[in-house]
Amino acid sequence: MKRTLLLNPPSFQDFDGGAGSRYQATREVTSFWYPTWLCYPAGLIPESRVVDAPPENLTVSRVAAMARDFDLAVLFTTSPSFQHDLATISRLKEENPKLVAGLVGPQVSVLPGESLAAGPQVDFVARREFDYSILEVAQGKPWGKIEGISYRKNGQINHNPDRPWIEDLDALPMVTEIYHRDLVMEHYNIPYLRYPYVSFYTGRGCPGHCVYCLWPQTFTGRRFRVRSVGSVVAEVRRSLELFPQAAEIFFDDDTFTAAGERARELSKEFRQLKFTWSATARANTSYETLKAMKEGGLRLLVVGFETGDPQVLQNIRKGATLDLGRRLVKWCRELGIQVHGTFMVGLPGETKKSIEASIRFACELDPDTIQVSLATPYPGTEFYDYCRERGYMQADSLVNGQTGYQQCVVDYPGLAAAEIFEAVPKFYRRFYFRPRYMARAAKVMLKDPEERRRLLKEGREFLSFMFKRRQTSKAGKGTCRSCP
Repeated sequence: MKRTLLLNPPSFQDFDGGAGSRYQATREVTSFWYPTWLCYPAGLIPESRVVDAPPENLTVSRVAAMARDFDLAVLFTTSPSFQHDLATISRLKEENPKLVAGLVGPQVSVLPGESLAAGPQVDFVARREFDYSILEVAQGKPWGKIEGISYRKNGQINHNPDRPWIEDLDALPMVTEIYHRDLVMEHYNIPYLRYPYVSFYTGRGCPGHCVYCLWPQTFTGRRFRVRSVGSVVAEVRRSLELFPQAAEIFFDDDTFTAAGERARELSKEFRQLKFTWSATARANTSYETLKAMKEGGLRLLVVGFETGDPQVLQNIRKGATLDLGRRLVKWCRELGIQVHGTFMVGLPGETKKSIEASIRFACELDPDTIQVSLATPYPGTEFYDYCRERGYMQADSLVNGQTGYQQCVVDYPGLAAAEIFEAVPKFYRRFYFRPRYMARAAKVMLKDPEERRRLLKEGREFLSFMFKRRQTSKAGKGTCRSCP
């Protein structure tokens, strides 16, 4: 068995777009997701170690020194960080010339041949779900017999057949065991989650057909495959044992409520464990399911409302309506469930009018917190094809090349990229600087000292981010963690 390094590599300062994040950019408030995807093969390979460079603030030089002790290095790469990750592999191999290096993640799932061609230092890539593919590489199985990988041999790039989706998710290891073994819990934080938190998946894939969503189209598939209730409950119990300091557990499925009956069954079991948790949900979640989840200890739901324009909702095939969103928030408020709403600007069919409608809709819904992102056409998504075919892509780089901040790469007739870019801070200002919201925040801060510290810290970081975002969008200056 090869000694295996599973690396979430350094790239941009505070870049949270790697092995556990669907959002591939530096965030407006410092946040770090667990590198969950890398922890699955780590749990299968006895002589392995997960190194998560961004929250550890590790440079390439530090990581390269670690590589001396391994035979195999597997890096999770993204479209924005790809060039940085190639440079990292080069540095690893300078320190350890015998090292075998591979890449995993959506970027190489969509563009395996192009990724290998762009990086001669890369020996192989593992496409889509890579848990068992990496295990077999570590075991020394001949590469020609490993499903789901593409590799270079005698100067030629070879593509093996796809590996079928994993159906028995219960057979995979508990990632929380690897968190405890290799990671420092206190290095991970998400602004809308209680600190410190633990997160893991209860299923993979999503039955939705949103044209912009990265993982289901490139990585996990559009069918919701689930772990058994017993498997999920067992990992919850183990998480509570390993991390007694955890303030909450977040179930980071694409859509936790995609199967309502299962969500209710899980909630019934959670009720006995008496712990605080949060999860993802769609706007069409039933009252029955919400009530069961609240009774099971649910604190907060992350809901993708995306837009306040009905036509844009149809364009992106969200499978929701504005009224469903209104109903969900109303029910959550009645039940005492907090809501973190996510929105995007720059989606197909976006106009100045639709952006204004989205801002008004967010203020009308009045969720507890929001996230506003630039709609990004990642390779492999229908949104990417839509923009390419119509000539709407005005740049290839999805983020600022030095900082990792999002930059707008779409330019629509009647709506310039610069206008879409500026809509993000405008959206945030209109939502958070409302008297109603500020009064609510003040009340919370007076009541809860810990919440007061958190909100003040995030407020400072947010204002700093907005200033840097504007400056780097003009000057292209920033700090790069791939530098020594």
